[in-house]
Amino acid sequence: MRAVYYEQFQSAPRIEHLPTPQAGPDGIVVRVQASGLCRSDWHGWMGHDADIRLPHVPGHELAGTVVDVGAQVRRWRAGDRVTVPFVAGCGHCHECVSGHQQVCENQFQPGFTAWGSFAEYVALDRADTNVVRLPDELDFVAAASLGCRFATSFHALVDQARVQPGEWVAVHGCGGVGLSAIMIAAAMGASVVAIDVGAEKLRFASRIGAIATVDATQASEVIAAVQAATGGGAQVSIDALGHSTTCFNSIACLRRRGRHVQIGLMLGQDARPRIPMDKVIAQELQIMGSHGMQAFRYSALLEMLRSGKVAPQQLIGRTITLDEAPTALMTLDQFAGTGITVIDRF
Repeated sequence: MRAVYYEQFQSAPRIEHLPTPQAGPDGIVVRVQASGLCRSDWHGWMGHDADIRLPHVPGHELAGTVVDVGAQVRRWRAGDRVTVPFVAGCGHCHECVSGHQQVCENQFQPGFTAWGSFAEYVALDRADTNVVRLPDELDFVAAASLGCRFATSFHALVDQARVQPGEWVAVHGCGGVGLSAIMIAAAMGASVVAIDVGAEKLRFASRIGAIATVDATQASEVIAAVQAATGGGAQVSIDALGHSTTCFNSIACLRRRGRHVQIGLMLGQDARPRIPMDKVIAQELQIMGSHGMQAFRYSALLEMLRSGKVAPQQLIGRTITLDEAPTALMTLDQFAGTGITVIDRF
């Protein structure tokens, strides 16, 4: 099979011909029809993820068709249209049996703990526990955006922050995660203020549900600007970027008893950010993380799609070929363009 492949961190990936994977006893092999590019893939290529063992094939936002099934698999057959959460549970540890597979103690992550989906085929272990069936009406390109950005935003807003209609939600960073969060929060009846440094991204955020925007390059004080737009601070604030500044601003712009959810990865030099702990204590703020979403929760997300309340296809910025993916991967830190980039030609 053809795949994006690198042998050293931060060295230029290349297209390589590699052996096609075979299904493990509890796994399946999927012919990849679409795979999204995510900043997490860039972090992995940079060497920020300790789970990656070289050489490596990246990619974790995937959708495709089952072509091979392990002997122990009961739920899946060749030809099934599927996707998978980017964090897959073992099904046996305390967290999994408690329904929290997204923080499994022995998690499987395509593109991180195993070779990923920047390839014609990808092997997925623990298929009966983790693989998700795609509705026929959802195309593969849109489905590829669900496994990381959309699902993570859904879990952050619905399950972690428990956003209520009429609440103000501040979204710091309008990349794929942030735009997904804006669309979902608006569908839940929240009032959304979007914060970014790109005017084009803020205009797009307004089109998909944000009722107020803050240009972080123009506002003299982002925190004050968010508090002014929300009439005193947001009830819920999300750092969708993963930077020390956006993390601090997200917590500091909350009103009393507000909830901050960290979605953007905090790695490298941003792994230990400043936190306004005096305000956290005095105003009883809550700080939460969000790490993917369980496979069984996809039914609620897919129902939101079926109702027409959210439309992930609107977030697709561009589609590219597998041959274009190495360059696209290396430049993900530049945040160029609006929306999600998806590989759809292999």
